[in-house]
Amino acid sequence: MDGIGSEDGSVQVEAGAQAEGRVLAGTAVVPGVGYGPTIRPGERPRRPARGADLPAEDRPAEKQRFLDAADAVSSRLLARANEVKGAGAEVLRATAGLATDRGWLGAATALVDAGAPAESAATDATDQFAAVFTKLGGLMAERVTDLKDIRDRVIAELRGMPEPGVPTPTEPSVLVARDLAPADTAVLDPTLVVAIATTLGGPTGHTSIIARQLGIPCVVGVAGLDDIDSGAQVLVDGSAGTVEVDPEPGRARSAVARAEEVRQRTASWTGPGRTRDGHPVAVLANVQDGPGARAAAEGSAAAGVGLFRTELAFLDRDAEPGVEEQTRIYREVFDAFPEGKVVVRTLDAGSDKPMRFAATGDEPNPALGVRGYRIAADHPGLLERQLDAIASAARESTATVLVMAPMIATVAEAAEFAAAARARGLVPGVMVEVPAAALLADRILEHVDFLSIGTNDLTQYTMAADRMSAPLAGLTDPWQPAVLALVARTAADGARAGKGVGVCGEAAADPLLACVLAGLGVTSLSMAASAVAATGSALAAVDLDQCRRAAQAALDAADPATARERAAEILR
Repeated sequence: MDGIGSEDGSVQVEAGAQAEGRVLAGTAVVPGVGYGPTIRPGERPRRPARGADLPAEDRPAEKQRFLDAADAVSSRLLARANEVKGAGAEVLRATAGLATDRGWLGAATALVDAGAPAESAATDATDQFAAVFTKLGGLMAERVTDLKDIRDRVIAELRGMPEPGVPTPTEPSVLVARDLAPADTAVLDPTLVVAIATTLGGPTGHTSIIARQLGIPCVVGVAGLDDIDSGAQVLVDGSAGTVEVDPEPGRARSAVARAEEVRQRTASWTGPGRTRDGHPVAVLANVQDGPGARAAAEGSAAAGVGLFRTELAFLDRDAEPGVEEQTRIYREVFDAFPEGKVVVRTLDAGSDKPMRFAATGDEPNPALGVRGYRIAADHPGLLERQLDAIASAARESTATVLVMAPMIATVAEAAEFAAAARARGLVPGVMVEVPAAALLADRILEHVDFLSIGTNDLTQYTMAADRMSAPLAGLTDPWQPAVLALVARTAADGARAGKGVGVCGEAAADPLLACVLAGLGVTSLSMAASAVAATGSALAAVDLDQCRRAAQAALDAADPATARERAAEILR
């Protein structure tokens, strides 16, 4: 069958399926189909009961026992990080950092000094930080899951128990959980864990990101998973966002076989990015450092880098790296694509990515506070030094280097950034993450050479819904017609100005949505390297006219589910 209707691996629930089993709906994250018995993460240690205070003479030894346990947990996570690549390794390192975080350790050891046993101290310190992270919202709120995972691992270490986590299945299985810790998700074996379904999480959470990298079909925000018995047979459709319980086995196996055919066709795609009738749509990779860029260049058909997240190299730094050090870091990425395009995003610090050397202080609502380009006003010279380093690395490289600023909200900000970039011989662009930037795209394009739409933030700001909130996952779906309308408006302004408009949010990794974005006029798509082939092969299976008709159908829909269904019908 031609077209994307089967190319994205989705399975249409046939008439009579409801009679065979329940169909639970969630948010589609990673396309593909998985079928098998369910497995669940092992039980976490029970919350310790606070007993009598420790005698003063026992407290130093108890404090050391706690510190040794935290160090052991951190060391194991770092060892795992060295065994995996890409986003999984970075998530594991970040989680290991929580186990040795000075603030958390300080809070726990202070409790031990006051007489608390080590297990109670770990629990109470976690409660303190979880409350702070929850108040901050965004990705910081999602770190509560990570911190609780560290707590449980430390408590297990203190008790001499096996480390909690996901069991290794003896046959291909579907992992079902309320939520997953990054230390669990990053080391999953895709040959044994054939699909993931979680109650919590969002399209941009760590579970989604790592599942996408591993190529494991994934659906998040699924209500009703707790009612599924362990070992029950389920069919997960990561394209349609459904979990079907006890499907008819023959039909389920056929769905898996069709998805495998799609996977094989995807694996054979070698680029370049274009529709079946030859309309070009650049397919690029999102990276965060030199090793990630090299992996993308060697392991995918990406034509370059559409989003180089520079801040991720500096998150754990106490001091701003110097221009020379930054130059070396950027040069590594540029050299991975010597004949390609590399789009560098300047520091997107603040909110969910706080940096100690660019602290913004306490804010009542960090996601709407001083972040991205706004950091420059409070830290004179920070942006200038980064642009100096980018320009220096660009002069030493043969890659085509472009630079863009995040969180631009006004024409004046765009003009100011463009002037600073051009003064250094760089090609300027800006991110469209704030609805104001989409509404003023035509005027912003008078100052910059390109736009890049960050669908993750654009969606949460358009829909007034935290992208990490599981109850609001439906609102933060990039298929929301209001979001697509802003994308369409921005792309149309780019076309009139003769300038490129790309998408570098997670929406680009959805093969079906990628075709719709091309139909809206988007000129480039950037995503995790593991998603490049799926997106590229989906584009290659359809004509531009199909993409345009699917885009219009999605714009005319009343909700994300209808938008996806109508687009799939046209692109089938």
